[in-house]
Amino acid sequence: MSSHQNAVGERQQTAGYLQLIKAVLYREFLLFVRYPANAVGGVFISLFFFGVLFFGGQVLSGQALNDSLEGIIVGYFLWTLSIGSYQSLANDIGSEVQWGTLERHIMTPFGFAPVALLKGAAKVVRTFITSAVVLVVMLVLTGTTLALNIVTTVTIATLSVLSVLGLGFAAGGITVLYKRVGNWLNLLQFLFIPLISAPIVEQPLLRILPLAHGSGLLQRAMVDGTRLWEFSAVELGTLVAVAFGYLIGGYLVFQYATKRARRLGVLGDY
Repeated sequence: MSSHQNAVGERQQTAGYLQLIKAVLYREFLLFVRYPANAVGGVFISLFFFGVLFFGGQVLSGQALNDSLEGIIVGYFLWTLSIGSYQSLANDIGSEVQWGTLERHIMTPFGFAPVALLKGAAKVVRTFITSAVVLVVMLVLTGTTLALNIVTTVTIATLSVLSVLGLGFAAGGITVLYKRVGNWLNLLQFLFIPLISAPIVEQPLLRILPLAHGSGLLQRAMVDGTRLWEFSAVELGTLVAVAFGYLIGGYLVFQYATKRARRLGVLGDY
């Protein structure tokens, strides 16, 4: 009887998580559809800054910009993807704290951390869509062509962004514990630029930083046409280790911060 009850409980838990995944994805879809102006605004702002970078760079450096244009486009694509993923997760957790709904999530059978993880995954999918639109417009605007192998590009970009999700979790945990620290956490997104352009060839140890190694592999994939299976096992293993290392680390920081906030009695404060 006990084993039967355990089996039923496991099936119910599995069904519960499947329903949770569907609900989170559906919520993200509704937000995307109901507020198209916000999504279009994000695309427009990204293209505006790229336009400033591109046309301003042509005026200042001319041929030097054109020689490195492909790498700039790939780096900018990864930057928009990273910024969107980081801001969405960190700001979403901050909003839950501000609205006073964080406690409700924590009191559910799932807990808030799994819900936030699924929200982060859903936001990565949404950000991929908007960043892909930005990428296409950049290619048309500059007349540049890239080697866009879907499997290779999506795999490397996703693993690269997972480390950013870990940073988003850690930022969300700090927000839960210390509340109004948004201005400090927003500074972190400016560090993505040097991380994406890190000289990992000259300094191999920089590969352990978020985005650095993934950016190098994405450059080789989209500019040189290197396929996923053509990378060495060490390169792919390092990418996976860095991605899940930062994701798990950020997840643990968030778990610790929420538990500490509950012990201090400041979970519902803002």
